[in-house]
Amino acid sequence: MAGPLFVAGPRGIRVTVRLTPRAGRNAVTGRAVDADGAPLLKAAVTAVPERGAANEALIALLAKSWRLPKSALAIISGTTDRTKLIEIEGDAALAARLEAWADSLND
Repeated sequence: MAGPLFVAGPRGIRVTVRLTPRAGRNAVTGRAVDADGAPLLKAAVTAVPERGAANEALIALLAKSWRLPKSALAIISGTTDRTKLIEIEGDAALAARLEAWADSLND
């Protein structure tokens, strides 16, 4: 793929997520690249994109998938878009663990 999904920075780890609301199930569906070739994580939730329901479902899905508390994740941009930038409390070691997790999605 185009590079690491999970990038450690001074305030945590960032990952770009492409969200599909109103899906048939809640799931992380894989890795992809955007039109500019930047890596992103694809996710789907059954919630509708109204009053933040889909965003809340996304945070719950990611927290459960990554075994982290929901409070450790925040949408820092894209709250009304399908493409969202998520910041995760953590360090480079967590970024490496999450990258390995994402690599297993393609297996």
